[in-house]
Amino acid sequence: MLVTGANSGLGLVTSRELARAGARVVMAVRDTGKGAAAAATITGNHQVRRLDLADLGSIRSFAADWTDPIDVLINNAGVMAIPKSRTVDGFETQFGTNHLGHFALTNLLLPHVTDRVVTVASGAHRGGKIRFDDPNWTTGRYDSWAAYSQSKLANLLFVLELQRRLTAAGSPVRSLSAHPGYSATNLQSHSGRVMNAAMKVGNAVLAQSDEQGALNTLYAASQDLPGASYVGPDGRFEMRGHPTLVGRTTAASDVQAAQRLWTLSEELTGVHFALAARSV
Repeated sequence: MLVTGANSGLGLVTSRELARAGARVVMAVRDTGKGAAAAATITGNHQVRRLDLADLGSIRSFAADWTDPIDVLINNAGVMAIPKSRTVDGFETQFGTNHLGHFALTNLLLPHVTDRVVTVASGAHRGGKIRFDDPNWTTGRYDSWAAYSQSKLANLLFVLELQRRLTAAGSPVRSLSAHPGYSATNLQSHSGRVMNAAMKVGNAVLAQSDEQGALNTLYAASQDLPGASYVGPDGRFEMRGHPTLVGRTTAASDVQAAQRLWTLSEELTGVHFALAARSV
């Protein structure tokens, strides 16, 4: 199994529990020093490999070096509501990392995937809108939360279109998504001084633990669910609780928007769907 962003928070808990259950886990991280320190806290069969999802060159190198089957690919890494910045390839960092990075990684590794791809989304998708004419915020006033919501809506549209393409190709691989509710992780520590302070209070009062939040990812990774399923907490407003199937917005269910986003993502990354359509 392969988990991105595995050196802390949800990714570390997910890796720990999968390894504890007997899976062979590859922890894909940007900083291998931090990854090694995190890996030292868990037991089982695991290893650390470098992967920077904000760099298409790193993604291509990672995929080119991969030779083993992958039962489950977990697209967990992400950044949230950060100040405006650019990836190595010039993409707005949240769209580039959260969506385009995982889009490229998934398609490059797809020939190795045998069971499912789980993409970690967020309830923030509900406020999202895909800026098809300017997804990378090259014009206009940048809004860090709008950019984050766009990237999380993009995650769900990606899951939808990936499942459609897998089905058309006759592949048994499933595309699923999960969100952790409001979970206390270090994802909230890079959003600027004022927002960080507000989130610190929210984490103390409202948030559930990263262990509880990761249960949704683990559920999506292990249970017999139909393709395109979306897993989240069963509590009020899906902020906390135990895993269950949850709904998505109309925008996140828009098949035409999902196909349009896929085409745009291919154009931006130069990466295409790796499986041929099934002949009839």
